[in-house]
Amino acid sequence: MNPEGKRLLNIVILGFGFMFMFTAFQTCGNIEQTVIKSFNSTEFHGSGYTSMSIIYGVFSASNLIAPSVVAVIGPQLSMFFSGLLYSGYIAMFIYPYTWSFYTASVLVGIAAAVLWTAQGNVLAINSSDSTIGRNSGIFWALLQFSLFFGNLYIYCAWHGHVHITDKDRQTVFISLTVISLVGCFLFFLIRKPDPESSNSEVSEPLLQACKIFVTKEMLLLSVSIGYTGLELTFYSGVYGTCIGAMTRFGQDAKSLIGISGICIGVGEILGGGVFGMLNKCNRFGRNPVVLLGLITHFVAFYLIFLNIASDAPLAPEAGTDLQAYISPSVGVALLCSFLLGLGDSCFNTQLLSIIGFLFRENSAPAFAVFKFIQSIMAALAFFYSNYLLLHWQLLILVLSGFMGSMTFFMAEWHAESSRRESDYDSI
Repeated sequence: MNPEGKRLLNIVILGFGFMFMFTAFQTCGNIEQTVIKSFNSTEFHGSGYTSMSIIYGVFSASNLIAPSVVAVIGPQLSMFFSGLLYSGYIAMFIYPYTWSFYTASVLVGIAAAVLWTAQGNVLAINSSDSTIGRNSGIFWALLQFSLFFGNLYIYCAWHGHVHITDKDRQTVFISLTVISLVGCFLFFLIRKPDPESSNSEVSEPLLQACKIFVTKEMLLLSVSIGYTGLELTFYSGVYGTCIGAMTRFGQDAKSLIGISGICIGVGEILGGGVFGMLNKCNRFGRNPVVLLGLITHFVAFYLIFLNIASDAPLAPEAGTDLQAYISPSVGVALLCSFLLGLGDSCFNTQLLSIIGFLFRENSAPAFAVFKFIQSIMAALAFFYSNYLLLHWQLLILVLSGFMGSMTFFMAEWHAESSRRESDYDSI
């Protein structure tokens, strides 16, 4: 196999590994608050939102050490051991205890920092300036198939269930644990690219990460990255809980969480395919794709505001009987799920592409900074999700989405200017 084919195969294997792992983990995050509300045990006093807040808070802090870990043991082993901790978090739901729930949350936060830093490193060293957009899209599309398969399983398993029994929960989480472990072992199939395609990483990853953080480009991108953290919290945790709490959707409201996740996944896969694998964004730059993502999200937020009751994120297991501004529609709710996924893929594929382009020589520290910013904002969002009504959460998303898009446009113009200067100098 030629070197380019080997690098492309590595990207595909990377995508499949993450697809299996996050089929389990994203499905877990999507349903855990609903599952926790249905626990029969009075000894468990955990909150899914608090757990996710801990995960992303620790995730953010751990990005300071993640580049060093990846540099010492390599990206392959980094992803494998991190995946084992993800699997442990999922397995905890089979027989949950409050102490194990929050302990596992801390461990997954550490694992997430190492996992995503290693992923960014593998993506960068298997890409060139001309293939980073394509490879980002391939990886993103494969990753987001996880939303499709995991939530399809949830829909089939919980269809017609008003209450989630202990047996229902245990069956689901045993299956998800096995799926996650399959993804871990797939990482051993990734082969080191030929030496000429490798980039020399700086020997002081933490120092380099600090330097990258204060560059003009990263400071501009940080607002957009922060927005992806906020909306990650919303589509991966809050919105599914809102749908499950809407008693006006009928007795199948719980199973609609799975259908919603599938629709998010379809949007993510479509966006990754169109704007990444087909690599159409190179002709016109990244800004039109981000603008499409912003418009898509604004439409989704407005429809959610009209369709979902404001107290849905905070409703008990019995749900809410309140009505929003229109008669609740399952079709509108699922359309919003699709739009959330499509918009998220627009932002993330372009962020992966521009960071891989701007910081390809120091990819591990750069992606650590990316995940540091994203995770700290996700932790903040999961924290306030315990207290804020839906309309306030949507307002935060609208304001941060607008600011993030404007700063991304500025960073892209700067990157395009640098590309032209580089092309001119090479003549």
